[in-house]
Amino acid sequence: MDRQSSRLKDDPNLKVMMTGSTLRKVKSRSWKRQRHFRLLEDGLTIWYKSRWAGKGHSTFSVSEVEAVREGHQSEVLLSIAEEFPANLCFTLVFHGRQGNLDLVAESPEEAQAWIQGVRKLIHKAETMDKKERLDQWVRDWFQKADKNKDGKMNFKEVRKLLKMMNVDMDEEHALHLFTMADKSESSALEIEAFVNFYKMLTQRDEVWKVFQDYSGDGEKLMLEELENFLRLEQQEGERSAQHAKELIVCYEPSETAKKQGAMSLDGFQMYLCSQDGSIFKPEHLHLYQDMSQPLSHYFISSSHNTYLMEDQLRGHSSLEAYILALKRGCRCVEVDCWDGNDGEPVVYHGHTLTSKILFKDIISTLKEYAFKTSDFPVILSLENHCSVEQQKVMARHLRQILGDILLSTLLDGQIPQELPSPQEMKGKILLKAKKIGGLEGCLDENLTDEVSDEEDDAESLSAKDLPAESLNLSEKKSKSKLSRELSDLVVYCKSVHFHGFEYARSHSKCYEMSSFSESKAKRLAGTDFVQYNTKQLSRIYPSGLRTDSSNYNPQELWNVGCQIVALNFQTAGLEMDLNDGLFRWNGCSGYILKPDFMRDSNTLFSPERPEEHQDYRPLRLSIQVISGQQLPKVNQKEGSIVDPLVRVEVYGVPQDQTKEETNYINNNGFNPVWNETLNFVIHTPELALVRFVVEDYDKASRNDFIGQFTLPFTCIQTGYRHIHLLSKDGTAIPPSSLFVNISISELT
Repeated sequence: MDRQSSRLKDDPNLKVMMTGSTLRKVKSRSWKRQRHFRLLEDGLTIWYKSRWAGKGHSTFSVSEVEAVREGHQSEVLLSIAEEFPANLCFTLVFHGRQGNLDLVAESPEEAQAWIQGVRKLIHKAETMDKKERLDQWVRDWFQKADKNKDGKMNFKEVRKLLKMMNVDMDEEHALHLFTMADKSESSALEIEAFVNFYKMLTQRDEVWKVFQDYSGDGEKLMLEELENFLRLEQQEGERSAQHAKELIVCYEPSETAKKQGAMSLDGFQMYLCSQDGSIFKPEHLHLYQDMSQPLSHYFISSSHNTYLMEDQLRGHSSLEAYILALKRGCRCVEVDCWDGNDGEPVVYHGHTLTSKILFKDIISTLKEYAFKTSDFPVILSLENHCSVEQQKVMARHLRQILGDILLSTLLDGQIPQELPSPQEMKGKILLKAKKIGGLEGCLDENLTDEVSDEEDDAESLSAKDLPAESLNLSEKKSKSKLSRELSDLVVYCKSVHFHGFEYARSHSKCYEMSSFSESKAKRLAGTDFVQYNTKQLSRIYPSGLRTDSSNYNPQELWNVGCQIVALNFQTAGLEMDLNDGLFRWNGCSGYILKPDFMRDSNTLFSPERPEEHQDYRPLRLSIQVISGQQLPKVNQKEGSIVDPLVRVEVYGVPQDQTKEETNYINNNGFNPVWNETLNFVIHTPELALVRFVVEDYDKASRNDFIGQFTLPFTCIQTGYRHIHLLSKDGTAIPPSSLFVNISISELT
């Protein structure tokens, strides 16, 4: 056992966890069940079972847990607050869209042991370097394969392990590797021998070949040889010399090689698998763009019907949905407000059976979570269906709960000619809603208007489209009055109806913005829309017919400069992959500066005719898909092994929309090798997103998804790179990756 693991096991909190505790698992006010939880010997796996479940049990890894909340910090635990005090309660929050685990301990001391213990383990998991993570991954496989728990693995167990790891290897070769690793000749592998077996299993011939091309002696890369590799293959130019020295210090495990200023094959492979060797330019992961331009000059990560966890008819409304969206960097969230029975406004999807949550609870959640991922402003998009009386209650909650973080006055007291910048509004929440009059001076005391900002067009959902049982017929769309108190809180995001581009050119104020259904926005797409979006904010929302919370392709609207392209964040898939891909760079701030030709009000750019753009410079993208590493199993049946293929998809202006794929490899998800080259021409690189998808080929039915990674074309590093795959949920699935060689050149 390593020193750190030994130290962890001496920790009093972890001792409690390893001994085990009976905790109540809570799903609702009526569903509370006792479960026995304990931390396994590996120090990273939490095991639990019901006392009545016989041999059945469940496990999860601490690496899946993002945070521990203490006390009544979830809707479920708040609902049982009278029954169980806060000092017994805690919540495990998982990465991605996985639901929380709400738990109640039998004593405050036991609760604290689990709270502090899990936090320590999360910290340990997060601070592991690449080698430690891989070692842990290998140990995890050893634990899974060691069925009789004797600390050894015989050949039969190894054969089963290979199937579990997605490897289809003939018995003779497997036995050969087993015998080479079995130095003690005991016909069984202990953990250290198993690590050697794993190293032989994962030997990367394709990396070794690249290493050999630049190594003079075949054993190591001297400093000059590594510089040559960085300059010629990785296209690093003048920084190659300095970067070579930094890489040796950072990734070379051998002290002897370090002293020689050299890199071994192990160090070379560690570099290629690291962030430095990834496809994503490391410098673009941090906040690096100019954040001082008008708000209309940025794409803004935006959510539609943020309160929903599921579909639009019967789905569950939850505060957790806001927390999840904000954690993903979302900067525009939506609230659909209706009159509540006791004078408190509620939020839900009107005229449906979706559950309801209090408006004031959402505002409290916003205050706590709005700026944990990004400091830049959050826009609260208000769909107001409330009476004047309850609008006054909403205004009071906004002022009292948010206080100074609610931007309710002009920043400098001056009527703006252009919108303020994200930098100027850091840490502020802006209200987007209808407003009585303008900033220049108030007109009528009350504004009579349609209560909803979302238009009734051909695609909007009306009463006749809904099943009869999901209608609340007492709630009708009507015209309503707007309260002065709520109106006064709207400053830079006044909702107005769109009257056409010509009208907007001569009459629109910079603080006025319109919402468009996806179908209307697509009909308007063209140069006029690009020009309009240099000054005005546009919000796009999904068709009302998407009752399943499906999404539209956001790329078509980004192509014309629409900033607030709202998606259903609760629904995983291609569209959210594109959204995550676009907003992954610039420090996950939720704001991406639009290309310069989309910020010039005189622009003539048209996504349909990019070649007419004056700075038109198409590029050739060539991707050699070399190999894959440790792809996850799709079908968990013991004998099932994937047949993987790689598809590269490009999203951008219409001429750039294309996809190419490799052949599939039979029965190898562990280390498949393709060595196939896919070629593309990119006409508007500034708007293009590139999506790498790995699927399990199935000739009889639709291919199964294995993993994906999406990034902006402008963030791609050329040369030999690894692509670290994400699950359908957008979470990491280490150590699954693709190894590629990328070149980008001007089209001649």
